[in-house]
Amino acid sequence: MLNKFMGANFSVNRARAPRQAAGLLLMLLALAGCGKSHKPGQALASVNGDEVTVLQLNEELQRANVPAQQQEAASKQLLESLIDRQLLQSEAAKEKLDRDPKVVQSIERAKALIIAQAYLQKHVAAPTKPTPAEINEYYSKNPLFFAGRKVLEMRQLVLASKDLSDELKAVLDASKSLDEVAAWMDAHKVEFSRSQLVRSTSDLPAEMSSKVLAMPKGQLFIVREGPRSVIIAVSDVKDAPMSEAAAAPQIEQFLLGQRNKAAAAAEMARLRSAAKIEYFNKTTGAPESAPAAAPAAAPAPAAAGAASDASAASDATARGVAGLK
Repeated sequence: MLNKFMGANFSVNRARAPRQAAGLLLMLLALAGCGKSHKPGQALASVNGDEVTVLQLNEELQRANVPAQQQEAASKQLLESLIDRQLLQSEAAKEKLDRDPKVVQSIERAKALIIAQAYLQKHVAAPTKPTPAEINEYYSKNPLFFAGRKVLEMRQLVLASKDLSDELKAVLDASKSLDEVAAWMDAHKVEFSRSQLVRSTSDLPAEMSSKVLAMPKGQLFIVREGPRSVIIAVSDVKDAPMSEAAAAPQIEQFLLGQRNKAAAAAEMARLRSAAKIEYFNKTTGAPESAPAAAPAAAPAPAAAGAASDASAASDATARGVAGLK
């Protein structure tokens, strides 16, 4: 948000952060002006009597992870951004926005999230790095993401779900192409829009990819996304394999993320087991038993020329095809 506000474009590089300390100190002294030394927390600027400090700028630089070659320009821009922020904060205080119940609630929520995250960072150990064997196993078990990855070129018609009438469904069953369906909707004043998209099988749920690839080219199927529905046809499929060497960094990050989530979940389970939790509202209280996660639904192959209705598709599945823009 800060980079967008200031128009800056800083790349992330955490590995370089320790090597930036010496240059950062010299740069902060220069920004302070007059050749005087400043301790962390001392003022770099004053905004209507309110100070902007070295400590604040240091925090912004640390969060932005600015590469060494961009530090000087970044510091100047971030200092100006801190001045702008102070101006806005002062004006908001004059209007007593800091006392607005919604603002206070948002501040309390942000505070709670920061403290909770700090606890997890302290008490959940960093996960072990996946071994080459583990990376190879994941690569081998997910061919549609990597070795057998394919690119799907798709055409689609987007319409309101309320307009997906029984009459239109009958047309879909009898039609052999999206153009026939579009012509019928034009003739019957059904509003819709056309679009094209290209997605690889690594973008989609594995089950959906398998079922879509099993369809003949041009096969029509429907994905419902609440208030809108999407009629889709795959126009072309191309091979786009990814080598294990190229995929390894992605797989490593994915496996690390999974381990992080598992460790956090285990800590939450431990805390819950030791806590006394009472629910007072029957509507929002805990369910009697946690429902099992339902597998993501996907469009199933149908007879040539017929439309397969994937109306039971989960949100994730719907986003996998129709919702990816």
